[in-house]
Amino acid sequence: MRLFVGLGNPGAKYARHRHNIGFMAVERIAGDHGFPPFRAKFQGLLSEGRLGRERVALLMPQTFMNESGRSVGEAARFYKVEPDDIVVFHDEIDLAPGKLKVKQGGGHAGHNGLRSLHAHIGADYGRIRMGVGHPGHKDRVPGYVLHDFAKADEGWLDDMLRGICDGAPALAEGDRAAFSNAVALRLNPPRSSTGTRPDGPRPPEPPPAEAEAPRDERSSLQKLVDRFR
Repeated sequence: MRLFVGLGNPGAKYARHRHNIGFMAVERIAGDHGFPPFRAKFQGLLSEGRLGRERVALLMPQTFMNESGRSVGEAARFYKVEPDDIVVFHDEIDLAPGKLKVKQGGGHAGHNGLRSLHAHIGADYGRIRMGVGHPGHKDRVPGYVLHDFAKADEGWLDDMLRGICDGAPALAEGDRAAFSNAVALRLNPPRSSTGTRPDGPRPPEPPPAEAEAPRDERSSLQKLVDRFR
């Protein structure tokens, strides 16, 4: 049994915020892998299904970000899962937009959602750090993460979410390398051959074909008559 948690804030006005990228990831996994509709449970929204061979619960805490640990702790106790079996998807301002890293354990780096999880389940859970970039100064961080993604972000954001869904079964089975590779293939797909000619001088074009003169079908006598007309 695995518990996948997406972090965010509840309500339509927060739905496209950078802080809600964890919700976006869990919702996309549910939709792409045929999970049933989310239902209210554990002070959050829950859906259960399978990813590959693993049974997985998807949870989006509805307690607001800074109390996420209450919801996750309740779900962890119910399912009797250890922190090693919990994976948390969250925004990461210390990574550039479109970058993603997998991490096991560690500090919370001031992230209010992670800080709450530390208090309720400890620090040993897994994290999917989804880069959203940094506004440049720490005083601007709250306004930055509590703001919608820009239109310019839509391309890489969709690619990242698609990659997460591609790799979700591997992540559920504990294969983090395969998961990371699936995301990388979406964010940085290999270049295909363009069919362009190699560098070098262009070969000369062949000369245009000349039109063939029509054949003269006249007799010798007719040619002589026509000459003196």
